[in-house]
Amino acid sequence: MRQKIIIAIDSFKGCLTSQEANQAAAEGVTACVPDARVIQIPVSDGGEGWLAAFQAATGGALVTMTVCDPLMRPVTAHYLVHDGIAVIEMAQASGLTLLSPEERDPWKATSYGTGQLVADAVRRGCRDIIIGLGGSATSDCGIGMLHAVIDSFARQTPSTARSRWDGIHELDGIRFTIATDVTNPLCGDHGAAHVFAPQKGATPETVLRLDARARRFAEISARHFGYDRQEQPGAGAAGGLGYAFLQYMNATCRPGIDLLLEAVRFDEMLGDATLVITGEGAADRQTLMGKLPYGILQHAKTHRVPVCLIAGCVADRDALLHAGFAQVTCINPADLPLSEAMRPEVAQKNISATVTSALHR
Repeated sequence: MRQKIIIAIDSFKGCLTSQEANQAAAEGVTACVPDARVIQIPVSDGGEGWLAAFQAATGGALVTMTVCDPLMRPVTAHYLVHDGIAVIEMAQASGLTLLSPEERDPWKATSYGTGQLVADAVRRGCRDIIIGLGGSATSDCGIGMLHAVIDSFARQTPSTARSRWDGIHELDGIRFTIATDVTNPLCGDHGAAHVFAPQKGATPETVLRLDARARRFAEISARHFGYDRQEQPGAGAAGGLGYAFLQYMNATCRPGIDLLLEAVRFDEMLGDATLVITGEGAADRQTLMGKLPYGILQHAKTHRVPVCLIAGCVADRDALLHAGFAQVTCINPADLPLSEAMRPEVAQKNISATVTSALHR
């Protein structure tokens, strides 16, 4: 029987996009099984490549606009519109890659540009808005995003920002969904500041200031609304931007990979599949904490389709195998220098060779 092999590999950050990694794996499949039916699915969990993956899955039109970057400078950003649904990748406007290493400062960085994208989608009549929350430069609890929406819709009166927010009727009936694999709360040792801000340039002192600011904002917001969602899973995503959507916009939080797999009808594809190949830059125990390959594994398990996991580096192999992956393979030889492994042409060659070898087993 002709094999049907599904390839859905996450981007290898700083090296390959999801599409490039998938293509390299597909070449490895055809080198070993020339008559295999190969289906490539570009994937993302809400971070880098989220927009491209969703467009590949659903089609739709890209909207281009100039918004503010994390330091309030103009930057060109895109979002996707399809059948009344807007798909936003917050990193397009508020991402860490928009800043040089010297510019990274989560105390100053703002999510204002993401709010501009949201407001534009609302103006265009989108009633469902999905926001991917990966790759942020910010730790502002979404305050910048909220201010952008207020500036776009609220009547200019001397009233407080909170009362102006309550007067924004353009958001009535709009369904917001945040896509993230982050389950952290807003504040505390496991919150946005302590866990993620150091990666964005925060010093230990700045981390404490950011966490204190987040607590104050959550307390004020809870008094205003009469409920408090700072502990809800996902509140700490994207520097607390998740909290702003949960608290102020009544958003639903879902794993990005689940949203994407629904869009491509992944479960239907699995019906007659013989193998799934997935992967990421680094695979370890954290992979099992809701990361993209684990989400793919959970779907494939329900259809009893084996899943092969490849990665640029592998740790905790036994735990990954115990979780259900049929194979867990590092694409790089042990003696290959990191600088060489990160070259795109080397990574593509090693992915192809690894997949060919895996299928020979």
